[in-house]
Amino acid sequence: MQDIKVKERMVPLNDYATVKEDATLYDAVLALESAQKGIEPGREKHAAVLVCDNNGKVIGKLTRWSILRGIEPQYKHIGDLKETSRFGFSPDFIKSMLTNYGLFRTALQDLCKKAAEVNVKDLMQTLSDMEYIDENATIDQAIHQLVMGHLASLLVTRGGDIIGILRLSDVFNEVCAQVKACKL
Repeated sequence: MQDIKVKERMVPLNDYATVKEDATLYDAVLALESAQKGIEPGREKHAAVLVCDNNGKVIGKLTRWSILRGIEPQYKHIGDLKETSRFGFSPDFIKSMLTNYGLFRTALQDLCKKAAEVNVKDLMQTLSDMEYIDENATIDQAIHQLVMGHLASLLVTRGGDIIGILRLSDVFNEVCAQVKACKL
């Protein structure tokens, strides 16, 4: 797959869901829904919304995890959930957290009303250097970054500007197509 370039498999930035940093979670959900309608047949749905500053520069990403955390404000008191999940807590301990942190005490409908007022800037994930890849990099290089960073996507750059997003789902589909082409 060394001859396949990232730019050949990426989703162009114009085709991806984006919102401004002052948008609400409600706005982000609408943007995601709207972007889903334009997806080519055979491609996976988008799993994130890119957050842009007022100049249109991507400054963060609102993932499915971010949105789910956003409907329950008490999650912010638990700490870094990414790190917490690596400790291998027992199912009983995880269940006890519902009570101890007062998670989901109110009806989901009430939480969703509150989430409509939440600003995406407060929920978005900031981007690390590991989440960027040049458009001329190979799919092999992208796979390495995705695996090493345990990432769901990479932002594709050209001369420092973000021009698209390479999703794990698209890379995985390419790998599957290559495997099927082997005809063992």
